[in-house]
Amino acid sequence: MHIVFQEPDINTLTKSFDLDYSLRDEIVEIRDDYAVGPLRNIYSQEGIEERKQWWRTVLAEGDLEGHVDSGEVDDQKRVEEIKGKLNSNQEEKVWIWVAPNKHDVSGYYWLMTQLKDFVGRIYVLSLNNLPFINDKGNIFYPVNLCEIPPREFLKAKKLARPITLSEFEIDPDEWMKICNENKIVRILEGAKKLSQHDEDFYDKYLLEFITADWQKANKVIQQFLNKSKYTTGDMFLLWRLKELISKGVIDAQGEVKKMKDFDVKKKVEEEIQF
Repeated sequence: MHIVFQEPDINTLTKSFDLDYSLRDEIVEIRDDYAVGPLRNIYSQEGIEERKQWWRTVLAEGDLEGHVDSGEVDDQKRVEEIKGKLNSNQEEKVWIWVAPNKHDVSGYYWLMTQLKDFVGRIYVLSLNNLPFINDKGNIFYPVNLCEIPPREFLKAKKLARPITLSEFEIDPDEWMKICNENKIVRILEGAKKLSQHDEDFYDKYLLEFITADWQKANKVIQQFLNKSKYTTGDMFLLWRLKELISKGVIDAQGEVKKMKDFDVKKKVEEEIQF
């Protein structure tokens, strides 16, 4: 089984199957973004529900309202299915693809911590600081799996190695420290090192793209995603825009719900009259 953490990765990996039949197998996507949101008691029913409630708040009256309870994001169910296949077939192996971004690394920690009983059969393919050749023939260092041309997966598959017993002891401990700190935002500092921050971490970077002129919220978010050093999911950014509006930091016009429904601009201080 191939495990990926972002939907675009599925299409890219699938295309590589046509070039190398030995890669062909089931692809499982871990759908939640564990780089944001609460993680306290994440493997208990209480912790899972706390996280769901947080996502309900973030997505309220937005483009993905109701998504939490749609059944589409049930990673725990996927893990149980993975375990079931590993238990029923002793020859089954799992390949976890991890690109050097906070989304993949957070997902890796969350997943591998639950697979300690299958040491020797869980493989990781870490793309950290590894060069590949893009479609123009130039060397580049991908941040996301989906950036890699399908033909380059012939090289990438050679990276597969079993997660060691030592890693199965150390990495879950590191992850539980992160979970117990219970911050909202995680940033990748390099390799598997994650730093943690409060929910307003992205606000100052988001404000850099808000001008004195009215702009659609979706345009501001798209500019942020294209140009900012630090990025995250568009729904998280939509929530942060709404929070900045509710706190009076920026002005808005229109119905502050979906990202195409309203405009934002910098708040202009009123002229002092004498």
